[in-house]
Amino acid sequence: MTGPLPLAVTIGDPAGVGPEIIAEICERRDALGLPPFMIVGEAGDTARTGSPDRTSAEIALRALEDALGMVQAGDCSGVVTGPVSKAAIAAIEPGFVGQTEFCADSCGAPRQDAVMMLAGPSLRTVPMTVHCALSEVPGLLTWDLIVKRTRVVARAMQTDYGIVNPRIAIAGLNPHAGEGGRMGREEIEIIAPAIVQLRTEGIDATGPHPADTLFAPHKRGSYDVAVAMYHDQALVPLKALDFDEGVNVTLGLPIVRTSPDHGTAFDIAGKGIARPDAMIAAIRMAGEIAARRAALA
Repeated sequence: MTGPLPLAVTIGDPAGVGPEIIAEICERRDALGLPPFMIVGEAGDTARTGSPDRTSAEIALRALEDALGMVQAGDCSGVVTGPVSKAAIAAIEPGFVGQTEFCADSCGAPRQDAVMMLAGPSLRTVPMTVHCALSEVPGLLTWDLIVKRTRVVARAMQTDYGIVNPRIAIAGLNPHAGEGGRMGREEIEIIAPAIVQLRTEGIDATGPHPADTLFAPHKRGSYDVAVAMYHDQALVPLKALDFDEGVNVTLGLPIVRTSPDHGTAFDIAGKGIARPDAMIAAIRMAGEIAARRAALA
């Protein structure tokens, strides 16, 4: 075919808001100026809106598998995943952790190389640790983790976002970035040495920055992406600033993958009040990344 390859957009769980926001986007696709995309998923006549079950989980999983297959076959330029219920899919596929990990496995990429970034008009953030108890975070943070994942972030900023020398601000773990060891030693023993290593490699990494000021308006212009130490440290500021336009981007994969940064919203599914802004942003961002990668190929 001539022109750019279409994106594969999955409907997610058909009992959630995915199908209705995608339907609205389809009606407005020309006015929105979105890149070409195709919808992947089944009508799901037996899936009840607002009531996830085994059938809706099976539909969501098949859509994800089919979309990834289309990208890997060279028929689509990237995948945009609609929101799913992790618990519902895990009930039928016990090894399922999340769509990010599923995408990595499908590509044959190590899961630790699949780095989640949340991106909006005001901010980009990357959590070093994601879906784990807060009490587990200090034990999971290592020099190696921070160095390897920040390398992935730096490369992706160059290849996927066209930022030649990305500025990466790395947050501390503890209040006031540990305050010289008075409130914890992770900054001294783990985070700061990792930043030193990154800088020796030519990566413009700074920190550890106190997280309570890193996301202030006068600070956000000083970096291109913020690296946080745990889930809420990264997602709270992103959702406070860009809730309706936040995009979940998977960095470090050989394929393009984005997703709206919201869940299935079963409680409002079918009520006509779900906003499509985040899915619109996810489709647009996937198209832009795919175009940049194609230009570099």
